[in-house]
Amino acid sequence: MTTASLNPSFLSAVTLLGGEGVLHAKPRVVMDWIPLVRQGLPSASIDAVVRLTRLTQTELAHALAIPERTLARRKREGALSPEESAKLVRFARTVERAETVFEDADTALNWLQTPKASLGGVTPLSLLDTDIGADSVLDTLGRIEHGVFA
Repeated sequence: MTTASLNPSFLSAVTLLGGEGVLHAKPRVVMDWIPLVRQGLPSASIDAVVRLTRLTQTELAHALAIPERTLARRKREGALSPEESAKLVRFARTVERAETVFEDADTALNWLQTPKASLGGVTPLSLLDTDIGADSVLDTLGRIEHGVFA
């Protein structure tokens, strides 16, 4: 495993998604996530994200563009679909990236929930339901990290 193959946001996303105990795996490189997403993450990952971000399940459902009733059903079934799993991993990666940039979980979560002019006046959290929106949030975080304020 080379340093170039490591992606810190993926590694820290493990914790946000419930850790090795919930995932029954410890992804170490980007490619390790693919089989986990394809088989569907355990539904306990939802509870872990809610607990660690202090978002409500309703807020999380909205951020993922997954109906809250669907999340409740998945919790009963025990696993998310591959598509829902991909959305949850994208969400976790973005939250962890914000925590890295701001070096504080509370500051990161506050930033994600506050409207930003550079993002069209909407909250970063509201953009995480699409790849393009998440890319825009990650780009904005990169600019903040490098001192380029937009």
